[in-house]
Amino acid sequence: MIRLISLIRVIRNFKVVMKQKFIIIIIYCLIFISLFLVFFLFFYNPRKNLKVDFLDVGLGSSIVIQTPYDQNILIDGGDSDAKILRQLPKFMPFYDKTIDLVILTHPHDDHVGGLVKVLKRYKVEKILYTGVVHTSPAYLEFLKIIKDKHIPLVIIDRPQNIVLGENLNLKVLYPFTSFLNKEVENLNNTSIVAMLVYKDNKFLFTGDMEKEVEEVFVKQKPDIQADVMLAGHHGSDTSSSEDFLQLVKPAYALIQSGADNEFGHPSLRVLRRFDSMKILYLRNDLSGWVQFISDGKDLFYFLAKQ
Repeated sequence: MIRLISLIRVIRNFKVVMKQKFIIIIIYCLIFISLFLVFFLFFYNPRKNLKVDFLDVGLGSSIVIQTPYDQNILIDGGDSDAKILRQLPKFMPFYDKTIDLVILTHPHDDHVGGLVKVLKRYKVEKILYTGVVHTSPAYLEFLKIIKDKHIPLVIIDRPQNIVLGENLNLKVLYPFTSFLNKEVENLNNTSIVAMLVYKDNKFLFTGDMEKEVEEVFVKQKPDIQADVMLAGHHGSDTSSSEDFLQLVKPAYALIQSGADNEFGHPSLRVLRRFDSMKILYLRNDLSGWVQFISDGKDLFYFLAKQ
C-alpha cells in the first residue's frame, strides 16, 4: 500500500514537472515567434526588383511604384471613390502604412480625389505638384489636409532629376516653366510628365498630357524612348499622337480607363494606332490592375484578369 501511494506521488510529481516544462516550451516558442515576426517586419526586405502597378480605379489614374530600396511612390489616386483604398493593400503589406512620395500630376478629380482618402489613411512623407490654380472641392480638401498634417510639399516648375537609389532615377520632364498660382484653361497640359529609369528599363508617365505638349517634345526631340508608356488622357484621341509615339517607341502602352465610361475612352483611333505601330496595349478596364516587374534588364508583366 505504501509503495502504491509512493508511485502515485511520483506520477503526480512527474505530471507537474512535465506540465511546467510544457508551459516553458510554449513560452519559449512564443518568444521565438515574436522575435521572428519583429525581424521579418522591420529588418527583412523582400524587394529586390522594381515593381510598377497600374491600378484599376475606373475612369481615373493611379500608379504604385515599389522600388528595390524599399520606397513606396504613388502617382495620382483616381477619383473620390474608395477604389484606391481597396487597391493599395494588394500591393503594400498590411504593416506598411508609409508612402515615401506622392505625385499629383494635375488636380482634376479623377487624379486627386482618391489622394484625399490616401492622405487620411496613410503616412505620406512628401508630395510633388505644380501648384496650378483649381477650385474643385477635392483639390481644396487635398491642400487643406497637407497643411493640417504639415506634409512637405515640393513645387515642380522645371525639369529635374530625382535620385531614388543606385541606378534608379525619376526624371521629371515637364512642366518646362512654373504653373504656380496660375489659372490655366486646360489643366491636362499642366500634367507632370516623368520617366522612371531603372538600369536598362524605362517607364514614361504622361498624366493627361495632350497633343499640344506632345508636339513640343517632338520638336525638341529629347531622348524619351521608353519600354512602358502610360497612354495620355486615358487613351483619348487628344493624346498619343503618331509623332509622339515614334519618339517614345514604347513596347507597351497602358490605358487607364473605366469600363463603359461616358467619354468613350479609349479611342478606337488610338487603339488602331497602337496596333499599326506594333505597340502592345493593356487596359485596366479589361485586365484589371497590371503589374510590371523589372530587374533592370528583363521586364515582365502580370494581369489581374488572365
